[in-house]
Amino acid sequence: MNIANKLTFLRIILALICMGFIVRDTLFFLCLGFVVFVGASLTDLFDGILARRQNIVSDLGKILDPIADKVLVIGVFLSFVEIKAVSSWMVILVMLREFLITGIRIFALRKGRVLSAQKFGKHKTFSQMTGITIIFIVLILNKIPSSQNKVLFSDKISGEVIFWLMCWIVAITLLSGGVYLWKNRKIIRSL
Repeated sequence: MNIANKLTFLRIILALICMGFIVRDTLFFLCLGFVVFVGASLTDLFDGILARRQNIVSDLGKILDPIADKVLVIGVFLSFVEIKAVSSWMVILVMLREFLITGIRIFALRKGRVLSAQKFGKHKTFSQMTGITIIFIVLILNKIPSSQNKVLFSDKISGEVIFWLMCWIVAITLLSGGVYLWKNRKIIRSL
């Protein structure tokens, strides 16, 4: 197993640690979760750079990398649902898209075809990770007491910011799934 694939496996482990921190729902553990999330996100950046620079791009990496992304993103979203920061129906839509596309990719792989991630899918993952970063920041700000024993962000403001951000994430996620299916329609039909 090459170094890029090891970083991808590390991302999965970090995702599980991050989830454990989020569900504790305190300022300290949300900050820890955020740091772990950033670290896990950086492994996504570095595994791709290493694979291309060292010319070690593999079929395993092409499949494993998006799966690790999904474990990280869906795991964090599910943890946000657990602490009631995001609506479950939004996360369900994201999960359905992710499972459908991943299922098609795995089925294609079993037939000897590798369906790599599309450029729009990479933008989707970047949007999800950026959105998660903003949600973390909002949740952390919501836990910081101000000088008058009130939080910096009210629950109402936090809720509105997170709701509209999640609407954007769901829209980009579903749109990218539609684009992926459309671009690969001939290959999918031939399976």
